[in-house]
Amino acid sequence: MNEKKMQGINPYLPSWEYIPDGEPYVFNDRVYIYGSHDIFDGHVFCLGDYVCWSAPVDDLGNWTYEGVIYGKTDDPLNKDGRMCLYAPDVVQGPDGRYYIYYVYDKVSVVSVAVCDTPAGKYEFLGYVHYKDGTKLGDREGDEPQFDPGVIREGDKTYLYTGFCPRGDKSRSGSFCFVLGPDMLTIEEDGVLVAPGIMNPDHGSFEGHEFFEASSIRKRGNTYYFIYSSIWMHELCYATSDSPQGPFTYKGVIVSNCDHGIGTYKDAEFPTMYGANNHGSIVEIAGEWYIFYHRHTNGNWYSRQGCAEIIHFTEDGEIPQVEITSQGLNAAPLIGKGEHMAYTACNLFTEGEPHMYVGDPGEPMIKQRLDEGMDKPEPFISGIKDKTFIGFKYYDCKGITKVSIKVRGYGDGVFEVRTGIDSPVLAEMKVENTNIWTEYSSDIELADGTYAIYISYKGSGSLQMLSFSLD
Repeated sequence: MNEKKMQGINPYLPSWEYIPDGEPYVFNDRVYIYGSHDIFDGHVFCLGDYVCWSAPVDDLGNWTYEGVIYGKTDDPLNKDGRMCLYAPDVVQGPDGRYYIYYVYDKVSVVSVAVCDTPAGKYEFLGYVHYKDGTKLGDREGDEPQFDPGVIREGDKTYLYTGFCPRGDKSRSGSFCFVLGPDMLTIEEDGVLVAPGIMNPDHGSFEGHEFFEASSIRKRGNTYYFIYSSIWMHELCYATSDSPQGPFTYKGVIVSNCDHGIGTYKDAEFPTMYGANNHGSIVEIAGEWYIFYHRHTNGNWYSRQGCAEIIHFTEDGEIPQVEITSQGLNAAPLIGKGEHMAYTACNLFTEGEPHMYVGDPGEPMIKQRLDEGMDKPEPFISGIKDKTFIGFKYYDCKGITKVSIKVRGYGDGVFEVRTGIDSPVLAEMKVENTNIWTEYSSDIELADGTYAIYISYKGSGSLQMLSFSLD
């Protein structure tokens, strides 16, 4: 008898792992996730080495740690470790080997490492360069390189790179370069595929100009260029029938603060603390997903990978998707049982919309490693009056009781609803406690699929470990 498969959730990796900028690929019936590597409570982005996780295509809740695949000091440019490895991308070369493309935070060139297997130890290979040997980024007129994205067709590899913040007139957009079969030499100079905010010609990208996070995928005969717009929290896409464009802007795939989603709240109201975003789309066992990241610990530097199922329209467009707790499960989670608070997909304070993470005094997803623990414990902290915590979605059958585990100093009531503006279905009065304490209430919940919203009314500041449905 086969073992029961684990449900996929968001974030899809363990609660203590921080792999943002996710580039997912399927090799030999396994999904591999490549990205940069944050640490909890880091002071800057990407402090860790590159690590890899993988999962069977038919069991997306069962991720395996593949270990460190490339160290930040493995490149001759960074023997002292003073630089951080920014977002990479991986492609299989015409020789069957796997190539990882990356940029450090303090240089303007694209480095390449190679490995015989998707998640083995990559070895430094060289730098992307012109035919005369000049490194891409060092030639006069080159824009600094950033966030490389790659796709190969035959002996040609298409490399996309760019970074365009507001106010920097020296940056014009994301460019596509064509590399030869050695995976390093530029055969065709770069062409602009997506304009930045300071480019005078925004074209179809007006209002969603390119910022960073170039990524490229192909579906059928259409190329999908995925990127983070100047608003940072959204992953947008543009399409073309050629890898070199021209690309036409099409829309937003996902926002890590759910801005633009009007199905369960006002479309302009953010229901999560967002910030920069980076990810891509991938087909897994016949279904397509968007991988992206969220922010924890109330700052920009502790990001975790999330994913959502997406669906294409008949004409190949991708309607924007909600952020959820179910993620790669791609279907409602089993409602009965305990659910950890860190899997919340919505976290906000009523009447105080915050699109970007980092404002003081706001609730946050965080972790703590107490004495005797092997791994840090994740929870939500800073729960104050009018805080809403949302989880989506659950297949609820035979549910008659709801419970929460909380601690902290506060005097008030937790309310349970199935929507932000829905009637209150259960109330649990809480009091000061410095240990995890469970509170329960009866609840009338007809069998069906529901979101679960838990809100707090009262004084003080509380923490939440989990909720249960029984």
